[in-house]
Amino acid sequence: MNQIVNAVCPLDCPDSCSMLVSVEGGKAVSLSGNPDHTFTRGALCGKMNHYLDLVYSNDRLTTPLRRTGPKGSGQFEPISWEIALNTIAAKFHEIAHSPHGPQAILPYSYYGTMGKLQASSLDRRFFHRLGASKLDRTICASAGSQGYEYTVGQGRFGADPLAASGCKLILNWGSNTVQTNAHLWSQMVRARKENNAKIITIDPYRSETAEKSDQHIQTRPGTDAALALGLMHVIFAENLQDQDYLDQYCIGTQELKTRALKDYPPRRVSEITGVTETEINQLARDLATTQPTLIRLNYGLQRHFGGGMAARTIACLPALTGAWRHPGGGTLLSTSGSYDFNMAALTRPELSPSDTRTINMNQLAEALAGDLEGPPVQALYIYNCNPAAVSPNQAKVIQGFKRQDLFTVVHDLFLTDSAEFADIVLPATSQLEQIDLHGSYGHHDVMLNSRSIEPLHQSKSNNDVFRSLAKKMQFAPELFPADDVLIDEALQGGPHVSKISRESLQSLHFQRLNLPDVHLPYAHGEFQTPSGKCELYSERMKNDGLDPLPTYTPPAEDPQIQTKMAAQFPIQLISPPKGSFLNSTFGGNPWHRKRAGDPSIEMSDNDANYRAIKPDDWVVVFNDRGRFLARAILNQSVKPGVACARGIHWNKHSPGLSGVNSTTSSGLSDMGGGALFFDNLVQVRKLWPDELLQIATRANE
Repeated sequence: MNQIVNAVCPLDCPDSCSMLVSVEGGKAVSLSGNPDHTFTRGALCGKMNHYLDLVYSNDRLTTPLRRTGPKGSGQFEPISWEIALNTIAAKFHEIAHSPHGPQAILPYSYYGTMGKLQASSLDRRFFHRLGASKLDRTICASAGSQGYEYTVGQGRFGADPLAASGCKLILNWGSNTVQTNAHLWSQMVRARKENNAKIITIDPYRSETAEKSDQHIQTRPGTDAALALGLMHVIFAENLQDQDYLDQYCIGTQELKTRALKDYPPRRVSEITGVTETEINQLARDLATTQPTLIRLNYGLQRHFGGGMAARTIACLPALTGAWRHPGGGTLLSTSGSYDFNMAALTRPELSPSDTRTINMNQLAEALAGDLEGPPVQALYIYNCNPAAVSPNQAKVIQGFKRQDLFTVVHDLFLTDSAEFADIVLPATSQLEQIDLHGSYGHHDVMLNSRSIEPLHQSKSNNDVFRSLAKKMQFAPELFPADDVLIDEALQGGPHVSKISRESLQSLHFQRLNLPDVHLPYAHGEFQTPSGKCELYSERMKNDGLDPLPTYTPPAEDPQIQTKMAAQFPIQLISPPKGSFLNSTFGGNPWHRKRAGDPSIEMSDNDANYRAIKPDDWVVVFNDRGRFLARAILNQSVKPGVACARGIHWNKHSPGLSGVNSTTSSGLSDMGGGALFFDNLVQVRKLWPDELLQIATRANE
C-alpha cells in the first residue's frame, strides 16, 4: 500500500523537524519536511534531505558480527542474533558475579537519536537492573545548562523561538544558527525584514551566521563571560539598566554592579577578549535601549573550563535590561526544560543500587585505563554514539579499546571507528524503522515518530535489543514493556504535557506543550530558583564552592595565563560542527564525506606565513596528547593565535587515522562536568615531503 507516514528527524539538533515519508510497496521512496509544522514549516537540512541514502546504504550492517582478528582490524564473521545475545548475556553474567561486580560493566551512549524511547528508556532500566555503572552524559551541554540554571532556576526556560521574528535586536552568542538551528535563523531573517532588526554574531570564528549578520564581534575563545561583564559595566555606568525589573525580580543587583564597575571596565575587557572598547560600549547601549532583544545563547561558548560561568553570566543580561518583559526577548539556550515528561517512569532509576558509581563520559579514557575509583571497566556497551571519534583524549580512549580483557559491544547502523574494536557488533534500525516519542530543545512541540518501514536486514532497535537481553538475563518481563506502554508512561508527567496523549499524537502527529501562544516565562519574575527571583547573586553557587557572582573564569589552556604551555603550543584550537556532518553522524557516508572534503584547519595569514604554510597545504596539528592531519585554509575566518578545525571526520577516513579529538583533553569544566573541546592549545606545522608521500600512498590504497 502506498502511504504517507509522519516521522520526526532524530538528529541531535534543536529543530526536531517534522517529516513526511512516502512509502510505496513497503519501501521509503521520498522524505520531505512537513509544511504543516508550525516551526519547521516543511524544510529539512541538507543532511536529512539525503537520509534515505543512509537508510538504504550498501554499507549498513546486515547481521550481528563477531570479531575474528585483532581489535581494531575490522575483521569479523557473521553470527546469528541468538549467538550474539547469548554471548553478551553470558559475559555480563560472568562479570556481574565476579569479584569486580556489575559496576565493572559500563553503558556508553549519547544522542545519536533524540527519541525518548530509543535514547533513554529500556536501556536505562536494563543497566540499572543489572547494577552496572551509571554514565554521566555531559559531553555536550551540561556546563552551560548548569550555569544557566543557577541564574534562572529549574526548567531553564527561555524566550519562545516562535516570537523571535518580533525582535529588533538579535545576538547569536556562540551560535552558528544558520547551520545548527536553521528554522530559528529563518525567524531572525523575518525579524530583519519586518522590524529592521539588527543581527549580531559573537564568535571567535567567522561562521556562516557571522557572515550573514549585520555585525560580527570576534572574541578570543573562552572570554565570553568577560565580554558580558564589560557590557554590564557600561550599562550600570551609564544608568541604562531596567532598575524596576531588577528591584522587583532579582537579587544581588548591588553586588553585581559593584563587581562589574570595579573589575570589568571596557579597557580591561578589551585586553582579555580582543574586542575593541568601541564595540563593547556600542553593544552595551544597543542591548539596554533596544526591545525586544533576543540573545541566542548556544553551547559552543561553554566548551572550556569556565564555560558554566560564561553561560551563567550571559544569562544575567536580560534581567539588567528588562528584556524578559517583551515577547521574544531574553535568552534562549534550550527549550528542553519545558518538557515535563515522566522520565523517572521511563528510566526507573530506583532499580539501580544506591551505592552505584557514576562515570563522567568525558573521562572514558581514564575509565578504560583504570584511573578512576571503583572496579576496572571489564565490559563496554556502546550505542547511539561513536566514542572512538567523539570522545576527548582520543588516543588514550583507543588504547583502552585495544585492551584484550575488555569485552566491547557496539550497536550501530554502520561499522564505525568504535565498532572496529568491538567483540560483538549488532545492526541497528534507522529512525524510519522504529517508533519514538520526541521533545525538542528548539521549539515547544511534542512529536510522535511512527514506523515508516519494517526493519531492514536483521536490524533491531535499541529497545528490542534490551528486551531480548533482559529475557536472557531473566529480568522481570514487566520491566520491559512494549513501546506504546512506554509512550503512555512518559506522557503521565507534569502540567505541560497533561493535555497530550498517545492517541492524540497518533491523530495530530505533533502538539504544542500546554503553554501560552507566546511563552513569556519571566515577564513577571516567577523564576524557579530557591529565592523565586533571578539570582544575580547565588547562595546555592556559594554552597557548591563556586563564586556566587558572575565572574570571568579563563580557559584551562588560556595562552595569556598558561604562558609556558603557549610557548610550545601557541594556537588556540576550536572545533565546531561542519554542516555536512553532525558530530560523527554521517561521517561514514560517501556523499557526506565528499561534501565535507578533507579534514581542514582554518588559520590566520599571520600564523600560516610564520610557518611557511600556503593554502591547501597538508599540515600536522599536534600537542602532547595527540595529532591529526588537515589541509590549511586561509580565509580570514579567525584571528592570529586561533585556528578552527570543523567537523568530526571518522578516523578510518582521515589521512592520519586520527581526528581533532586526539588533541583535546579529558579535563572537565567548572561546573556540570562538561567537555573542554574548545580549550585546546596546539602547534601546527607543514608536513614534510616523505609524510606527504605516506598520505598519497594511503589515498591510493
